[in-house]
Amino acid sequence: MNKGTLEKVFEYASKPVQGTMSRKLRKDIALQVNEGPVYSEAVLFLGEEFVRVTCQDDGKTMNTYYDWEMIASVRTIGPAS
Repeated sequence: MNKGTLEKVFEYASKPVQGTMSRKLRKDIALQVNEGPVYSEAVLFLGEEFVRVTCQDDGKTMNTYYDWEMIASVRTIGPAS
């Protein structure tokens, strides 16, 4: 999957955070990268060379970094319509 396609998937699942270059997941949307952990209420940063996913866990901030070239799949999870 190419970077342009992946960017569109991340943009679909999120919305811009005003005043920053970050994007917050849309309400009721969760995200899974490479069949890894499922992120909900996460903030994304779509950098030139990497994607950063920031979330809260047990009162701590956790940042996970993904190399664009190493992302094989992205899953969006939302309510059934």
